[in-house]
Amino acid sequence: MAAIIITGSSGFVGQNLEIYLKELRYEIRKLSLRNQNWYNHLDGQFDGIVHLAGKAHDTANTSADEEYFKVNTDLTTDLFEEFLKSDIRDFFYFSSVKAVADKVEGVLTEDYAGKPCTPYGKSKLKAEEYLLSQKLPDGKRLFILRPCMIHGPGNKGNLNLLYKVVEKGFPWPLADFHNDRSFLSIDNLSFLINSMIFKRDLLSGVYNFADDEVLSTNELVSLISNTLGKKAKLWNIPAGLIKTGVKIGDILPLPINSERLNKLTESYVVSNSKIKSALGIEKLPLTAKEGLEKTIRSFRS
Repeated sequence: MAAIIITGSSGFVGQNLEIYLKELRYEIRKLSLRNQNWYNHLDGQFDGIVHLAGKAHDTANTSADEEYFKVNTDLTTDLFEEFLKSDIRDFFYFSSVKAVADKVEGVLTEDYAGKPCTPYGKSKLKAEEYLLSQKLPDGKRLFILRPCMIHGPGNKGNLNLLYKVVEKGFPWPLADFHNDRSFLSIDNLSFLINSMIFKRDLLSGVYNFADDEVLSTNELVSLISNTLGKKAKLWNIPAGLIKTGVKIGDILPLPINSERLNKLTESYVVSNSKIKSALGIEKLPLTAKEGLEKTIRSFRS
């Protein structure tokens, strides 16, 4: 039986990962970095630290830049320094594909040069750079994980927003935008973490996390509609007209603004070839559609 420390366990990923690992008879310790004496809880009986705690990207852009660096960079630095002093073997740092690029042309791989545009992405990349600059003692491993858009039961975000649009019978007005997007189901994420822990010869490094297939937003709307037993309503309003209209949301507190429009319509394809090759697996447990269907069904309940 393995034993794992999880920071940020109260978040969406942390809650689901804890459930998954406990079903596999892991011992889990939830570590709050808000506790002033958190460093006293890093003892050698644990096999790894999964560092999820962080400040998520604020799409409303109301957070000060320094908040991202204080949480995403400085806290990670403090935790890793304590990890190096401990007898714990593995350190999993949950970064993001946004630490590399806010927009992707082609397919995002691990050797992409990092050029984030947002304070969120910059703070994640700065943490990555610090971690990679440190010398690892023999027997320790560092895994920097870059997941794309994670979803699953209990998830709140753009996928939930899209679900509500379809559920209420509104037509999807962005069908004129054509894109391909990578997703990551929480089940596939948890499967990969478990597989990495038990593969003792897995090398330290940076690994992208994504489902095996990509879907367009139009395909996603159709998938939600089918899961709800509805006919998909796709409106082909000219993309240029839409882009002009949503600029109002950049000024007024409306549900849609330019940044959210980009998230819903841009292409963002992420390769998971490196982690699958390193683990010796051909396919993840759930296809992209299977994972999304599971998430969509959870919204109904």
